[in-house]
Amino acid sequence: MTDSFVCIDLETTGLDPKRDRIIEIGAVKVEQGKVTGEWETFVDPERRLEERIVELTGIRDEQLAGAGKIAEILPELFAFLGNHVLLGHSVLFDFAFLKKAAVNERLAFERKGIDTLKIARKYLKELESRSLEFLCRHYDIPHKAHRALEDARATVLLYRKLSEEFYEKEEEAGEKSLFCPKPLLYQVKRDTPITIPQKEQLYKLLDKHKLIVDYEVESLTRSEASRKIDRILAEYGR
Repeated sequence: MTDSFVCIDLETTGLDPKRDRIIEIGAVKVEQGKVTGEWETFVDPERRLEERIVELTGIRDEQLAGAGKIAEILPELFAFLGNHVLLGHSVLFDFAFLKKAAVNERLAFERKGIDTLKIARKYLKELESRSLEFLCRHYDIPHKAHRALEDARATVLLYRKLSEEFYEKEEEAGEKSLFCPKPLLYQVKRDTPITIPQKEQLYKLLDKHKLIVDYEVESLTRSEASRKIDRILAEYGR
């Protein structure tokens, strides 16, 4: 059984790594079964948060003011991660956001991971939910949901509970065991920045229609800018 890893959890502006942004990162390092370090930070998503994200996480725009952008944060995060296996509850979700951010900064990021959600889905089918919040209640694990470091801490404790209860049953699967780290695979292309013509068109449309937006035009990617322009044209015309 893997007893050395870093448990990672992210809070984001949405569920799509190609469109949404990271707003908070929490990580707990475990070596030989003992917690040896924790790491957390807010991340500036360069856009205003939707109310549903504020309600879900409790994170507000003012808390992100002054936070570093993801490009500034990745080197420190990757230094903390080292070459450790990643643990997470739906770990591919968190990996995908980090892989996208890494690719955008021309950084290599390949990892193996263990997913507590997959273990729970196999062995706790009788439960009405396998969400982290529900499983923490099931195992009486202290948990403040939807904050990155709190979720990471809770996932470490959940992994221990699942290991105690199901590792011996799963051991028979050998290398296919869900307790064995597997390569995390997510294919993604690097974003290209907004073009000068797109900036000019978008600024003109915003000015013409007197629109106040919740994003920074300069931080948009080419594809994001295209979607913003199309949406304005469809709703307000030229």
